[in-house]
Amino acid sequence: MILHDQALIREYTQAGYWGQRTLIDEFREQASAHRDRLAVVDPPDREQLLGTKPREKTWAQIAGAVEAVAARLQDMGLEKDEVVIFQAPNVWELLVLYFAVGRIGGIPSPLPMQWRQHELGHVAGTTGARFYIAADNFRGMNYLDLVDKLEDDHRIEHRIPLTRISEWTDKPGDAGLPRDVVIDANDVFTLCWTSGTESLPKGTPLTHNNWFFQADRVLGLVDVRDGDRLLCVAPVVNMTGVGAMLLPWVFKAATLLLHHPLNMELLLQQLTDAEPQYSILVPAMLNMLVKLPNVDSLDLSHIRTVTTGSAPPSAFALEEFKRRWGIEITNLWGQNEGTALVAGPHDVPELNKRVDHMPWWGREAVDWPSAIPGVRVKIVGDNGESLTEPGAVGELAYRGPNLFPGYFRRPDVNEKSFDKEGFFFTGDNFKILDERFVSFFDRKKDIIIRGGFNISAAEIENLAQAPPRVGDAAAIAVPDEVMGEKVCLCVVAKPGEQTPGLEDLTAWMREQGVASYKLPEYLRLVDTIPRNPVGKILKRDLRQQGADGS
Repeated sequence: MILHDQALIREYTQAGYWGQRTLIDEFREQASAHRDRLAVVDPPDREQLLGTKPREKTWAQIAGAVEAVAARLQDMGLEKDEVVIFQAPNVWELLVLYFAVGRIGGIPSPLPMQWRQHELGHVAGTTGARFYIAADNFRGMNYLDLVDKLEDDHRIEHRIPLTRISEWTDKPGDAGLPRDVVIDANDVFTLCWTSGTESLPKGTPLTHNNWFFQADRVLGLVDVRDGDRLLCVAPVVNMTGVGAMLLPWVFKAATLLLHHPLNMELLLQQLTDAEPQYSILVPAMLNMLVKLPNVDSLDLSHIRTVTTGSAPPSAFALEEFKRRWGIEITNLWGQNEGTALVAGPHDVPELNKRVDHMPWWGREAVDWPSAIPGVRVKIVGDNGESLTEPGAVGELAYRGPNLFPGYFRRPDVNEKSFDKEGFFFTGDNFKILDERFVSFFDRKKDIIIRGGFNISAAEIENLAQAPPRVGDAAAIAVPDEVMGEKVCLCVVAKPGEQTPGLEDLTAWMREQGVASYKLPEYLRLVDTIPRNPVGKILKRDLRQQGADGS
């Protein structure tokens, strides 16, 4: 499935940014060259999560599993360009699914474990997917049962339990070998999902060439070496897990140490005993580690580099990691749409600046030690003008070979998401610091980011309007030291009805099959929801009321 414009393909191919190789080519070559090298180690708590024992796999075993699963799916009728939805935690089978589906030209579409039938139904309806592969026992829940709760027009034909993936790989010869499929480097490789101002998730397709360029940028800025041990804490379902973990794993034939869901005691054990050279940890985790009572006894000297993102890290954490263990922390800003700015030791050597200074890539007459080619960034004012003066604040617009072709089957959204030059409006406002650096300022899109996951405020508000005791509602973010942000629901009680409580509202949302991480964790009763003359909710006023204690 080729979605990029042919003129853009010619431009980036002629410039040397895009080529002919696919990620399947890279995977198979690395597996062949490093057959006996350990490829993946399951989470140590897999048995508690899934009821099956953790396993370790070599690159030869992973490659064999990919071929076996690809053959089975092909025999079941999976065609090129078909979307395959899967929902699994970070286990070895999840890695196999990406490359097995891609091996026969299908499009892997991973979903977060927190999603339920509300989100699954939307994805199934948007993609027309016939295949759904999911955990049949994750913390006692069978995700395949979600299919029974979908509307008839979202009915999925093939429900495949995760345990069957393991069974297929235990007897790889039963299905023979998959038939070869011609795959173009400009074909879509992944269809991940994101939330923004829209009330439901939007598909963000990225091609083999998009990912090749992104991987090259990450590996050029983060010190990951051949055969390293990578500790993967982020769920491998979006830009963080795929771009910063799955692809470095393949390109460096590394060993991926899996972790999911977050278990701080186990994470600490893996950080020390498993001796990884690289990991990605959100700012809250960095702060927790350097503030542990036994921090002086921790030996993390085997870790060479750590990346962080989803919120600005603290200068204290960056300085402590460097002072105690010599670890350089790289600050990432990025989105599922493929956008990325990276503040690493090459471009931003000063730790105090690395907290909030992002390189202004593509600025004329400005060179960078990391030499990022092809990416252009501009700051756009309210009237569409490009801003250049220090102190100015505008929306960051992004163009580059890592950028997606547009939201999947959403021409209405794409029309307002790109300008005539092909720049994508990110929905994030940045401040110009000087001629070289910009800094994240605030979100133009109305989203709440909890633990790295985007939550559409509009989606929560639409749901919260339905219960009979609610007259009006608005969702805002509340800062949280661990999760970054949590959802606060501001509610106007319906006249004559009993005042709704937080437990009542969350219970109602659970009944609708809403993902648990989207549920409000704070409730604030208000007399009215402030709106402007055209009815838009004034979120800044609501946040200020909360800060004032009103």
